[in-house]
Amino acid sequence: MTGIGFFVVVRVAMGAQRTSEHMRQTLTASETRLAAIVDSAMDAIITIDTGQRIVYFNRSAERIFRCKSDTALGTPLDRFLPTRFHEAHRVHVENFGKTGVTNRRMGDATILWARRADSDEEFPIEASISHASADGIDFFTVILRDVTERRRLEDELKRRQTELQTLSAQIQEARDDEKTLIARELHDELGQLLTALKMDLTWLRDHLPAGNSELAGKAGRMHETLDQTVVSVRRIAADLRPLMLDDLGLLDAAAWLVEDFSQRSGIHCDMQMPAADSALPDIDRSLANTTYRVLQESLTNVSRHAQARNAWVVLAIDADDIRLEVEDDGRGIAPEDLFKSKSLGLKGMRERVLHAGGTLEIGRAPRGGTRIGVRIPLPPKANGAHS
Repeated sequence: MTGIGFFVVVRVAMGAQRTSEHMRQTLTASETRLAAIVDSAMDAIITIDTGQRIVYFNRSAERIFRCKSDTALGTPLDRFLPTRFHEAHRVHVENFGKTGVTNRRMGDATILWARRADSDEEFPIEASISHASADGIDFFTVILRDVTERRRLEDELKRRQTELQTLSAQIQEARDDEKTLIARELHDELGQLLTALKMDLTWLRDHLPAGNSELAGKAGRMHETLDQTVVSVRRIAADLRPLMLDDLGLLDAAAWLVEDFSQRSGIHCDMQMPAADSALPDIDRSLANTTYRVLQESLTNVSRHAQARNAWVVLAIDADDIRLEVEDDGRGIAPEDLFKSKSLGLKGMRERVLHAGGTLEIGRAPRGGTRIGVRIPLPPKANGAHS
């Protein structure tokens, strides 16, 4: 080999060596940066092999599980899971490795459970798992987050919402009781007084001196005013609490309400409900009142806002639940109107139905207007004959 050839070979070898060294340095720097990024993550990151032994454990995992990385490495992941989940989790990871999917959320539910290393304390987590292969070896990486504080706040929020709903229901029941009392007094006491006054006025009109048209006209106008007053008192009492709801039951009260609505509003209303001789379950007073009030508010909204010509009411009752549908062919309700702060009627309906354990849906009707659908479950004991 000539001197020039040897020099060229040496230069190439040295260049290759420098390139290889540069690549190693670059790779090392990349790995260092990646490790720094992973270690700075707020979520715990744990990598396991096919034997489900830990091969990576970042700083957040150390903090969350209260276990140092050098203690966790090489140990089974099961140590950080409640005992009752060991087998199910192992099968879950094995099945995940067979799917070919690279990542997904762990568990069917949002919240899973883990265990601290220094105690038997269990805590809720959210977790996802990913699958990767390197040099023919499978690895699974779990990224998880301790949601203890969030879960506590959610539970506290639910508790307070339940308290508010209970308070709202109690206030509503107190109002209904007060309305019932006022309606009874209007019907019984004021109604009787007006009836007596009407009888006296009739007698007085019949005994007026003949030929006095002025007095006769005045008495006639007083009689008309008194008739209107009696009708108004009955209407106010019925709006407060229809006494037939207590005396005759939900079906008769609902039928009367629909008929009265149609007469007052001029809106034609068809109603479907069980036949009077149907064998129906007993309905608790509070559930009957809830159903009636929802029907009443729905018809009121049709009359005030829908600009409808027709309305349809379906009331169905079986051993399991009460189902009510109110539909119209009016202009329909805008989505933004469903949650307006001033929509007290809609809020009241939701609160009543929710407290009864039911569901309420409001949306567009097939005929173009608004449809309100309500389902209220009946307690198991309500399986006797309809009263």
